[in-house]
Amino acid sequence: MIAAWGMFSVIDTSAKFLVMAAIPAVQVAFMRYAVQFLFTVIEGSRDGMKVIRSLDRTTLALLTLRGALLVVSTFFNFLAVKYLSLTMTAAIMFSSPIFVALFSILFLGERVGIWRWSAIIIGFIGVLIIVRPFDEDFHWAALLSLHNAVAIALFSMITRRLAGTVNAQVMQFFSGALGTFALCPFAILAWQAPTHIIGWTLLFVVGIGAWLGHNMFSRAHVYANATTLMPFSYSFIIFMAVSSYLVFATRPDIWVYVGAALVAGSGLIIWWREKQNNPQDT
Repeated sequence: MIAAWGMFSVIDTSAKFLVMAAIPAVQVAFMRYAVQFLFTVIEGSRDGMKVIRSLDRTTLALLTLRGALLVVSTFFNFLAVKYLSLTMTAAIMFSSPIFVALFSILFLGERVGIWRWSAIIIGFIGVLIIVRPFDEDFHWAALLSLHNAVAIALFSMITRRLAGTVNAQVMQFFSGALGTFALCPFAILAWQAPTHIIGWTLLFVVGIGAWLGHNMFSRAHVYANATTLMPFSYSFIIFMAVSSYLVFATRPDIWVYVGAALVAGSGLIIWWREKQNNPQDT
């Protein structure tokens, strides 16, 4: 799980390097899906396609919605990292468990106590501290990251719904195909060829990193359930803070770290309550 989040940080770091070098975000997003899709096909598309042909309409609709949420979030994320520090985008993204908890209350009718409500409120305070919507330094790109946190929350809920009927390889195949074909026309229109070999290398790194990262992520869930693995996901903020400093010499101000601590703390409270309510998930 830690290796998977380390790989995801490589993707975002490479994407930020590329978009700051004037490579269009849509081009980077296309390469992320095209290369991932290619490796997924090589890995075993025959079995995946057989399963896809047997899926019912509801499952196909959910797979399409899940893929669309991921594709739009990827594009918005690559656009946001051009203007924001990697630490800031990571911190905002990790508010998604808070939105999952909130949506479960609003749309699934789950009954929750004071602990989860407190976690949700603390998490939103953390997000406000990070984004600072009324501060003179506020940047509109923070709203893209906030959108992504909401989208990933919905993505996670759909993934949970599909987990019992669709295997991880089919999900990766479907999202890779959707992202590749949906972004291809826009990438062609906006295409800017990198002027150095490092640019070409990083265009492939974002795709290979996505394929490896999602494979590691799926393999982790073979050995432990999502509730057990959730705390390890916060290693992503550490990876992003380190790469932000080492690669881009960017140090977010203290308030980003304060907000990140509140967001992470609220997520861990939600995780702890899930463990309490489901003691068999160990």
